[in-house]
Amino acid sequence: MLKLSKKGEYGVRAMFELAKNYQKGHLTIREIAGRQNVSIAYLEQLLNKLRKSELIKSRKGPGGGYVISRKPDEISVGMILNSLEGPVAIAHCLGPSARSCERVDGCVARLLWKSLGEKIENFLDTINLSDLLNEEAKLLRQYYVTGGNSAITE
Repeated sequence: MLKLSKKGEYGVRAMFELAKNYQKGHLTIREIAGRQNVSIAYLEQLLNKLRKSELIKSRKGPGGGYVISRKPDEISVGMILNSLEGPVAIAHCLGPSARSCERVDGCVARLLWKSLGEKIENFLDTINLSDLLNEEAKLLRQYYVTGGNSAITE
């Protein structure tokens, strides 16, 4: 089973929260953590990486906190995950220790995993924070139209 790490999941959720607040001002780490139910200590590590990748900016003091560094439609999910996790490497032979495998240069399965990883990265690069905001708006409209009955879909 392919599975996204908590780092990637929480990082995307934090960036989504910041995108929701775009042009409204800074969000504190406490606000982000509370809205997304993530521990402040863990979130602090993620936000630091995102800041170093220049996807967010931070400001200290009163009125301080975090903001995304550009428009929501200019930040892809791929950019977020790459800054937190590095490139997609769905098999051991694609990671940093690839040379430890004696079959790395002539392995058909490696070519398959490499191609799949590239397709995943390309897909993640096509989805940006604006897309996620639009999806949330659709979900909320659906929720209110159906009176909270999630069994009914558009």
